[in-house]
Amino acid sequence: MATFLYRVGRLAFRRRWYVALIWAAVLAAVGLGAVKAPGAVDEEFSMPGIESQKAFDLLEQRFPGTTADGASARIVFVAPSGEKVTAAENREAVEKAVDELADSAQVAGAADPFQAQAVSKDGTTAYATVTYKVKATDLTDASKTHLEQTIEAARDSGLTVEAGGTAMAEQGGAGGLAEVIGISVAAVVLLITFGSLAAAGLPLLTAVIGIGVSMATILALASALGLSSTTGTLAMMLGLAVGIDYALFVVSRYREERGKGRTPQEAVGLAVGTAGSAVVFAGLTVVIALAGLAVVGIPMLTKMGLAAAGAVVVAVLIALTLVPAFLGFWPDAVLSRRARKSGRTEESAVDNGGTRWARFVLRRPVPVLLLGVVGLGALAVPMTDLQLGMPGDEAKSTATTERRAYDALADGFGPGFNGPLTIVVDAKGADDPKTAAAAISKDIAATDGVVSVSPARFNEAGDTAVFSAVPSTAPTDEKTKTLVETIRDERPGVETETGATFEVTGTTALNIDISDKVQAALIPYLVVVVGLAIVLLMLVFRSLLVPLKAALGFLLSVLASLGAVVVVFQQGHGAELLGVEQTGPIMSLMPIFLVGIVFGLAMDYEVFLVSRMREAYVHGDSPGQAVTSGFRHSARVVVAAALIMIAVFAGFIGESESMIKMIGFGLASAVLLDAFVVRMAIVPAVLALLGHKAWWLPGWLDRALPRVDVEGEALSRRADADPASASGGPAEAAADREVAHT
Repeated sequence: MATFLYRVGRLAFRRRWYVALIWAAVLAAVGLGAVKAPGAVDEEFSMPGIESQKAFDLLEQRFPGTTADGASARIVFVAPSGEKVTAAENREAVEKAVDELADSAQVAGAADPFQAQAVSKDGTTAYATVTYKVKATDLTDASKTHLEQTIEAARDSGLTVEAGGTAMAEQGGAGGLAEVIGISVAAVVLLITFGSLAAAGLPLLTAVIGIGVSMATILALASALGLSSTTGTLAMMLGLAVGIDYALFVVSRYREERGKGRTPQEAVGLAVGTAGSAVVFAGLTVVIALAGLAVVGIPMLTKMGLAAAGAVVVAVLIALTLVPAFLGFWPDAVLSRRARKSGRTEESAVDNGGTRWARFVLRRPVPVLLLGVVGLGALAVPMTDLQLGMPGDEAKSTATTERRAYDALADGFGPGFNGPLTIVVDAKGADDPKTAAAAISKDIAATDGVVSVSPARFNEAGDTAVFSAVPSTAPTDEKTKTLVETIRDERPGVETETGATFEVTGTTALNIDISDKVQAALIPYLVVVVGLAIVLLMLVFRSLLVPLKAALGFLLSVLASLGAVVVVFQQGHGAELLGVEQTGPIMSLMPIFLVGIVFGLAMDYEVFLVSRMREAYVHGDSPGQAVTSGFRHSARVVVAAALIMIAVFAGFIGESESMIKMIGFGLASAVLLDAFVVRMAIVPAVLALLGHKAWWLPGWLDRALPRVDVEGEALSRRADADPASASGGPAEAAADREVAHT
């Protein structure tokens, strides 16, 4: 592996114009394809195998057209204190607003609350439902402006008027500002790390090129592969992250080799042969984690994972080919000013901050290990109280009209009104479908926790009915989940009595089912991803204990970060500091996202840091010296890479959406804990305690595993045999001829 990549690096250096032109052609081709390709499809969220999805599918089949995805808005009218909306003046204002709402080109209809019985029992609150002919993403600015102006006009009458629904949703992905902040911080960190504008800019440039290729490819293939507009979100985030990281490590190793007096071409070859090998295996671990998202069984998540995995593959190829080509264009510019004058780089220094920290840990491995494990364990304890759900308008800021509309409906109609359950009755097997549906409706209405049920509505064939049941508790309340389980548990008896079957669906039931399925899939996902990664790391490190230690450390950091998310977003401690106004359940997909993304990044840091230790150990250093050597050469760049990722993810905390805040906080805290507590403290402490045993591998397993030479032992032997290669002598010329023929 190392020898092959060494040749690839030298070839890219020598044929840099060809490499640059090939990547430019690829970018232009996929860019042109993206421009000419049909737009990405708006894929409906689906999760095969859960009851809610089956009920939705049955509704689509038996009630064609009723699940149309046109936008909707719910306008809530609240009378002034001491008054009722049914009073003549207030009623006139409401009816005028409804008439105005209906008078828009894209509006299909607006329901009068007084005719639709949409007035609260105390008469203080009413709501009108506005349906549109088009999807929320297709609403014109004129339609949105008309809706907003009508609401403002109604407010002028003295009524409190708020609005919710899909028509009010902000379109476009979040994170634009976050990405700008992340790239800006990355530039500063790289400049401080390398002391050179060129060295700082090169990883950013190649990462942006990689993102351009990946995103253009996704857009070009979106229509053919059924990719939605959200598929590229994860690819954008991770492609930028690993693209900077991988280029950072190759450039850092190049500077180190130049500091040893090697020529630019030889330094590039050695950098790609050693650091490039680590990049390949680090990239493979990320690809495994992302492709493993298919285990969860959510088609949208599977596509997002595979698209992001493709972006990671592009980042690896860029690091192995385009980075060495750019180093060929500017071989000295990436060096620090001191290095350009003296010919030596800081990486060749005997002592630095990484070395001092490693020696500190080696002298006190037990206290460092205990402090790290106990600290992460304490942070992980709140995770035992984890409640999953899909936060909606109730999680938004009270500054938004959607949140105020949600609260007004809960006050006027009860907390369960915002999350009614939809009951779909399949009466094909019943002798009298209407009697069967009435019996089922009566039984559900009598269930403790149900406030009311609506009249059943039948399809044209008369064999399927649908009605709604309003819980007494809020959609995200644990009692609502218990109610759904109770209704479903009573189903066998009801089916026996009536000859008809029913299923519970609706947004509330769907969120409950998604949470349950994600929780059930988390353990198999962890087993698959961690198991495959352990095998891969055994190939890299030729060790049994180092991969196990890496996996256990990752689990510690993920559990601790999930605990931190629970503390802030579920329990509310410190929520005000992040601008979180409403606590509640954690987003259902959060654990899966956290595991998938952080596992990939954690293994990156593990491979880059420990591979240098393995390299030193193979070349004759003692276990303690190997740890010190690994930190001397890799600690600074690993810290820089982690700081860049933390900055990218932390930028999302500033977004207004609670879910985006949660994702940003969770990922930033996970990277912080994994990079600085696990990799920088626990890893060297464990290796210090294990000594030579850390690199032990059973003989039968050593013989069974293929040898990939990630640490570049063959390159080291070559350098020892041909010392002239460092200064561009005959050996280098021979190698150049060899590369030219490959």
